[in-house]
Amino acid sequence: GLDGVVFADTAISHVDGEAGRLVIAGRDVEQLATTDSFEQAARAVLAAGGAEVLGDFGVARQAAWDMLPRIGDALSAPDAMDALRAALAHLRSTGDDARDAVVAIGAAPVFVAAWNRLRGGAEPIAPEPDRGHAADYLRMSTGATNDAAARALEAYLVTVIDHGMNASTFTARVITSTASDLISAVVGGVGALKGPLHGGAPGPVLDMLDAIGEPARAEAWLLGELAAGRRIMGMGHRIYRVRDPRAAVLETAVKPLASPRLDLARAVETAA
Repeated sequence: GLDGVVFADTAISHVDGEAGRLVIAGRDVEQLATTDSFEQAARAVLAAGGAEVLGDFGVARQAAWDMLPRIGDALSAPDAMDALRAALAHLRSTGDDARDAVVAIGAAPVFVAAWNRLRGGAEPIAPEPDRGHAADYLRMSTGATNDAAARALEAYLVTVIDHGMNASTFTARVITSTASDLISAVVGGVGALKGPLHGGAPGPVLDMLDAIGEPARAEAWLLGELAAGRRIMGMGHRIYRVRDPRAAVLETAVKPLASPRLDLARAVETAA
């Protein structure tokens, strides 16, 4: 709807679709994701937006854990994004957007990890505020620690920390433009992010990989989908005319995990 329309200036990130370049807080994503922790990147993004970061993400995770008994049936939703949206809506704004940003960032992994545990019939696990953000989320979600997986997740979180004026960012900015609070903006942004044409796209990609099953079946499966007139999810991007720069960062990040799904994904990308 706003393709080619300039309506705002930002110093937070720059997306160059023709060159396949993503700059976040003044640095290329390839550098940021390999040198900075999630906490460092988050503080850099908030600072680029003019916010002085107040508070600690670990403390915010602990505060979110303390309020879990007071969020009712929010985490009973069968869909993770529905649960996250409902749980975040229970956060109370302090009236200070910078402080509220830390509150929301800290709360999200606690709520999602608790939802994941409850869905599997297990009890939620309390955060350890001194741990890194990504590592603590994995521990709360799976009950185990895995340094390689934590590093891969951290790289993922950094690569998607900002991406220009995408749909969820635009939604959040519309809400804040009414002088509403940041928590309301985050909840609205999550609603936009859920959509399969935005943040919801990875789900159908995983379904596609499961349906293909093995690299040798990739081309035949894709041709069948195209013949049926169905969309191939995860291939191509409305902004990038070349390969999404985040793809190379994430491919490098997950190599240590030695997942057979990576070989399958490579085969599907090549065939597509």
